[in-house]
Parts: sequence; C-alpha cells; structure tokens
Amino acid sequence: MTPGKNELLFVALGGSGEIGMNVNLYGTQGKWLMVDCGVTFGDASYPGIDIILPDLQFIEERLDDLVGIVLTHGHEDHIGALPYLAADLDVPIYATPFTAGLVRGKLEEEGIEDRVELKVMNEDGPFRVGPFNVTFTPLAHSIPEGNALLIETEAGRVFHTGDWKLDEAAALGGASTAAELTAIGDKGILALVCDSTNVFQQEASGTEAEVRKGLDEVIGAARGRVLVTTFASNAARLQTLGEVARDTGRQLCVAGRSLDRILRVAKATGYLRDFPEVVDFDTAMTLPPNQVLMVGTGGQGEPRAALARIADGNHQLKLSQGDMVIFSSRQIPGNEVAIGRIMNTLASKGVQLVTDRQAFVHVSGHPGRPELAEMYRWMRPQIVMPVHGEARHLIEHSRYALSQGVPSVASQSNGEVWRLAPDGPQRIGSAPTGRLVIDGDVILPADGTTMNERRRLALYGQLSVAVAVRKGQLMGEPQVRVQGVPVEEDREEFLEEASAAAAEAVRKAGRDREKLRESVRLAVRRAATRFTGKKPVVDVLILEV
Repeated sequence: MTPGKNELLFVALGGSGEIGMNVNLYGTQGKWLMVDCGVTFGDASYPGIDIILPDLQFIEERLDDLVGIVLTHGHEDHIGALPYLAADLDVPIYATPFTAGLVRGKLEEEGIEDRVELKVMNEDGPFRVGPFNVTFTPLAHSIPEGNALLIETEAGRVFHTGDWKLDEAAALGGASTAAELTAIGDKGILALVCDSTNVFQQEASGTEAEVRKGLDEVIGAARGRVLVTTFASNAARLQTLGEVARDTGRQLCVAGRSLDRILRVAKATGYLRDFPEVVDFDTAMTLPPNQVLMVGTGGQGEPRAALARIADGNHQLKLSQGDMVIFSSRQIPGNEVAIGRIMNTLASKGVQLVTDRQAFVHVSGHPGRPELAEMYRWMRPQIVMPVHGEARHLIEHSRYALSQGVPSVASQSNGEVWRLAPDGPQRIGSAPTGRLVIDGDVILPADGTTMNERRRLALYGQLSVAVAVRKGQLMGEPQVRVQGVPVEEDREEFLEEASAAAAEAVRKAGRDREKLRESVRLAVRRAATRFTGKKPVVDVLILEV
C-alpha cells in the first residue's frame, strides 16, 4: 500500500484499542512518517515478561519509504520501544531536548547510540521530514516538553495532540495559549488526532497547583515519615514535591533509578534547577521522622521497584507504625492485585495509606470532556480521529465529538488504514499488527511458540518421563519427575501410578519410536488428570539401550 501524491493516510500500529504502546503512521506522496514508538508492560498473561513491543511488520516492509520518527514526549508508552527497534528502522528520530535526553540514555544503555541518528529540535518553528512539514506545539502534560504535532502536507493539515491537558500554570515547560491554538485552527485543520484516555471524565483534569495544595495539607499534618510514590516520568510532580518539601520543612530523599534518571536529564536540559538538594538513604533514616519526605517508584505494584522493597523490608529506607505512604498517581487497570498486595503489607505495619480517594494528591495528565470540547472549538477540525485509548474510550470519544458539532469522526483501531484526504475519512484497508515481547536479550512474538509453551507450563505444570527400552522391551522402571502439578501430599502415590502407566504404555506400543513416545505421553497425562483434573505438559525421553 503506497499513499498517493494527493492522498493522506493514517494507520495506528499501537495505542488504538489499548492504553500504551503508541505508534502512529501518516502517509502521503509515497512516504510514511512515524509518530512515537512506545511500549506497554507485561501482566499475568505474559509469564516472565516485563516489556511488550509493537510489531512493526507493516512499516518494516516499507522501510525505503519511511522518512523519520517524530516524538511527542518522553513517556515510556511513546518512546520505550526505540532502544529495541530504532536501529533496524534506520531513520532519523526528531525530538525536543528533554525527550532526546531520555532517548539518548536508552540508546546508550543498549550500546546503539552510534547507530541511530537523533536530531534535537527546538519548539521554534516547522521542520521538513520528507513530504511532511512538522511543528512542535507545546501542550501541558505531566512531563516537560509535551507537544502536539502540527503535520502539514499538500493533502491537508493534521493536529496530532499526543498526551495533553489544559493547565495555564503548568509546573514545567510552557503550553500554547488559547489564542495560539485558535490561530492554528484558523488556517484550517483537516483532522484532529486526539488523546481519548479521560473521555469519560465529566470534569477537567485539574492543575498541578491544586495538587501542591493537597499535598501540603496532607504532609503538613503528618507526624511521621512520609513516602510519596508517583510515576518516575512525572517530572511535574517531582517539581511539586520539591516545593512541598520546602513548604512542610522536610528534607527530600529520592529512591529509584528511573527517578534519578529523570532528575538528571531534567536538570541537564534546564528544568528542576531549583529542586532541593536530596539526602542519601542513611541520612534520611537518621533525621527526625517529621523532617523527611521520601519519593519512590513502584506505585503500580512493580515487585522490584523501591516501594515494594521498602514494604517488604528489603531496602535501606524503612517505614513503620505512624508513617505515611501517599499514592500520587492513577491506578492503572490490571495492576489492582499487585498494588493491593503492597498496600496490605504496609497497612499491617501500621503505615497510613493515602490515595486520590482520600485527598487531592493527584491529577491526570489527560483531558476530560470540557478540555476536549475546548480543543474542538480551537481547532474546528473536519475530522476527529480518537487515539490513545481502549475500544470503549475511542468509541465514546467519537460519540462526544459528534455531539459537540464536529462534522465527521473516524473511529479506528490498530491496523486499520484510513484515508483522511481526499474524500475522507474512509477505511480503505488493513495492516498487520501484533505484539512482541522482550525475554532476556531476545525479542519474540507475544503469541509464538515460546510464549504459548510458557503459558501452558504456567497453567498446567509439567511432567518429565524417561523410559529405557531394548528392542521395544522396557528395561527397568520409567522415571517420572513433576513440576508445578498439584499432587502435594500424594506425590509418591502419583509417581508410582504414573510410572506404572508409562510401563504399561511401553508394553502395548511395540517398537515404533514415535508411537511409543506418544503412547507414554498420553498414558502419563491421563494418570495426572485422574489425580488432579489437570492436563499437564508431558515430555518423554526414550533411551535405547
């Protein structure tokens, strides 16, 4: 599929139908432009996996036509796949200084910084990428240099919002004014490609200044140590916490490598210059409890993050009766169990827990319905295309846009190819999409042989059976080993029955090796099913003696 000279196409390879793993493509005059290249994170359905990547097969088959990657901002769901995929894509990456600093660190960690061209751009005017004119347009978000992209082509102009909200007094970085956004709309916008995360929220998301007041109130009343956990990349919240530490007379201690990285890059690019000097872990633990404010990662229940280790007593920082943990972040759906485990561990130690349900300690970085309505009014697009959301968010966003007088919507999902111009929006085809996983140092299909085998092992357990035969006759007794099969107290009895079943299968199978292997496998699995009701994976080793 090659976009025509007067044609403007759009296809999402990630981030539409899910929250995370954002990858969007625009096509015109035979060329493609990629916007963002992010990751999502593993859950129980991906045993042993932390990071999930988008499958970029569609654009990998068109690499000669890919002209560049432009990044809206530095959150993992927008840049996290670059260390694994950028070298193979082999096109320039365009980013503002803070985002570029985060990306550069990732490329250096992977040892590929010399193989990837990273172009650092300022928010000061358009730049050309193939047939696309691109302008960074600052919008408020929870990280410095959150930007919408004004993408101009001969076929039409697109305003791609990235992640955004309205906050006239944003804690870090500037944001375009209503007048500036209105001026963009005055020149005509074909399509508004827009964040859908908070489309069900009836009120505006709120401001960082309001969060500061809420945190001041809660932390000011605390008598023990306070630990605030938030997303590491929420640099605006870090700025707020630095101010809160001063407001409440507490010294700041930061726990988490990702927090250290954000602080380092932010300071190197001109942000957080007035951030308080932090104290080390030993100093924090010797200060009077009411004089320390700790900031840690792990509010989503990540088992290796600082909060989980502190809760389990495996960290230099300690919490005890009378201390407080504030969850200054949104609970991501799917993380409830992991977060609940940490909360229960902390509560059992007498630690007070505060979430956004008890106090005003968090605001989202995404637009509620009033903010969406304002953006429609400023841009006056011919088309609204919802992105960055699950199916329910995208569909509701389409409904809401139409209710606000937008002429047309394109309710799309990953892999759908849409023509925005001419005569758009029209769905005109499909592109392959999917997920890849990082397993150790290897990239694998999320639904390939390895992962499907691992899921079966996790669900059913595994049995190993070894039999020795000579000319089709059993020699000695079959040996059976069990892993993850729920036999517990009946283990020895089960092993005897499984061994007997294997022996009987050998006697009946004859000398055909594959028939012998399958007969033993089925016999042992039937024995396991009788004992447990489960059908474990059974591996059979045949030894010819």
